Amino acid sequence: MRRGQPMRILIVDDHALFRKGVASLIEPIAGMQVVGEASSGVEALAKAAALRPDVILMDIQMPDMDGIETTRRIKVDLPDVQVVILTMSDADEHLFEAIKSGAQGYLLKGIDPDEFIRRLEGLQRGEAPISRLSAARILEEFSRAPDAAPEDPAPSAADVLTPREVQVLGLVAEGATNRAIATDLAISENTVKNHLSHILAKLHLRSRTEAAAYAVRERLLDTAEDRD
Repeated sequence: MRRGQPMRILIVDDHALFRKGVASLIEPIAGMQVVGEASSGVEALAKAAALRPDVILMDIQMPDMDGIETTRRIKVDLPDVQVVILTMSDADEHLFEAIKSGAQGYLLKGIDPDEFIRRLEGLQRGEAPISRLSAARILEEFSRAPDAAPEDPAPSAADVLTPREVQVLGLVAEGATNRAIATDLAISENTVKNHLSHILAKLHLRSRTEAAAYAVRERLLDTAEDRD
């Protein structure tokens, strides 16, 4: 996202009333701007290319192309765009496929409006807008699935991460926010964000969710309890 600029948001849903309702929630919030709407997957591809939003709120069930395939295609052309699935579907298959397709978050349409805004604000701090329950389901699936690991396997944490980075990674896997990690380790939120960027780069991972799943597979959660 552009430093000092509003978070530019594209809303993708085939129900006009729902799009307008979401836009009405976002528009009064300082630091957020709705830059466009799309009613289908094909339209979303065109709007994303033209508008270059920072965040796309993406429904799953839409005409001509579902939100998961749309997300996959958008992430190929615009890898820096953050996609948050906003859907009625609580099905595991949709949740897992959305994250595998490159989505940074997964929220249900029944979410409380204030919580919804807090989740979007968390994106600016590098947090994943996913409920704790969904995060637990993702970690369980990704940690045991044979194809959970990326095609380019991540190196050992012990070989490439500093002790502090291992602590941060363990806390991420526990579902801690950047603010909670900062408080727990007595460091600033910016320092937490820097640690996360270094962790992803060193481990060849693409997202906070992949990092959390990696930590579960490598049994790093207990390490987070060891404090300097």
